Amino acid sequence: MSRPHRRGIHVTTTPPPSAFASAFAAVDLGATSGRVIVGRVGPDDLDLTEVHRFPNTPVRLPDGLRWDTLALFQGVLDGLREAARSGGVASLGVDTWAVDYGLLDADGALLGHPFHYRDDRTDGAAARVWAKVGPEELYGITGLQHLPFNTVFQLASTEGTAQRRAARTLLLIPDLLTHWLTGSIGAEETNASTTGLFDARTGAWSKDLMNRLSLDPGLFPPLRAPGDPAGTLLPHVATYTGLDPRTPVTTVASHDTASAVVAVPATEPGFAYISCGTWSLAGLELDTPVLTEASRAANFTNERGIDGTVRYLRNTMGMWLLEECRRTWERENLPTHIPTLLADAARAEPFASLVDPDAPEFLAPGDMPARIRDHCARTGQRVPGSQGTVVRCILESLALAHRRTLRQAAELADRDITRIHLVGGGSRNDLLCRLTADATGLPVIAGPTEATALGNILVQARAAGLVGDLADMRRLIASTQHLRHYAPQGDPAAWNAAAARLGLAPRNP
Repeated sequence: MSRPHRRGIHVTTTPPPSAFASAFAAVDLGATSGRVIVGRVGPDDLDLTEVHRFPNTPVRLPDGLRWDTLALFQGVLDGLREAARSGGVASLGVDTWAVDYGLLDADGALLGHPFHYRDDRTDGAAARVWAKVGPEELYGITGLQHLPFNTVFQLASTEGTAQRRAARTLLLIPDLLTHWLTGSIGAEETNASTTGLFDARTGAWSKDLMNRLSLDPGLFPPLRAPGDPAGTLLPHVATYTGLDPRTPVTTVASHDTASAVVAVPATEPGFAYISCGTWSLAGLELDTPVLTEASRAANFTNERGIDGTVRYLRNTMGMWLLEECRRTWERENLPTHIPTLLADAARAEPFASLVDPDAPEFLAPGDMPARIRDHCARTGQRVPGSQGTVVRCILESLALAHRRTLRQAAELADRDITRIHLVGGGSRNDLLCRLTADATGLPVIAGPTEATALGNILVQARAAGLVGDLADMRRLIASTQHLRHYAPQGDPAAWNAAAARLGLAPRNP
């Protein structure tokens, strides 16, 4: 049974057994859930089926906040079993969030569940790293935005621990899952570029940096590029899932944002993108990194993209703020229906209260509505009372953050932006898309929602010889996916005043 066909999209719920005999499986793990999506790629068509979804629930242990990697891997196996039942797959690929990792001992056993990037053990770790390699030099090598949970700072927090002494291999989360599926060891380069230990110029691990930070370069596996083979399924994986043991696991752009950017449906130059989910990652696609002091001061990152491109962007808090509000309201038995909340927000007074989405108090899980109200009270603004006014505050604040980030990116990279592609889960939020167009004064093209899974699948399809280069992949996305267009309609003077009030006005870096 299929849902309505919209411009080449088929989202099926019960495909016939032969429908995906030559299909590809995307294992796509986000910060709150994981899923396995099966896709079939043709010359003019792109079919997606979500065959399994499972929760990603971190667990707080006595020593900190951890990912439940065993539950995640079981969810992956169950999803692949559903993929086999749907007709089988030609290959599969794994993408997840960045920066977090597992450590293996000399026998290949995992040394404890990986820490969650929101754990507070990295407090003060950056200062220890900077004592050995200053922030300016570190940025000059890695081009990486400063975030307190970058892998390099997480590793600094483990110095002197028994776990670190026993570690022989470090695997980022998608590489760990790939290892458990295949037994092979490798490090995919788009995710490796988020660690703070990757040379942005050479596209290789910086062994000099590792040595200076007292990190054994032997911990870090050889690099793989998207499209490289990562092995075939281990016998017990094949037996459990019902997949052919010869099924290849293909290296994809394993940082979920890198996969999402593959699926940006841009067919002409001059575009910017926003990959909007838990985080909003807004920026440009470049050929070379921007490693200037002005770029460092503006906290922009140069992460690896597919085919040696550079994802020049800045992380800002995304739909995390709204999702944490919904979790709080659910506990309080208040309405959490998104369309209702957005309708109330659309009717709320514009610019009544604003927050900086990247303020430190918004990073950790907790009572987000109370934190937003406290922030507004401290900054002398009207305190949002209703759920609708809280949501309006969040979405206008995110739109202003998008505006600042993209204007700074254009200036720092000396590029003109003519339009914005907003992809990911946030593209479903009609009010956010409209506000982003109004705030930036640029047209916004929203979609595809399933950008990460589409990018994952298309890299596999290219490795199988079914599609051509990145431009060909994007043309296929643009011609088959449901996209919505938003022209800017807001009052520029009102947005300028709001940006100045919040301190998010464009400024010289």
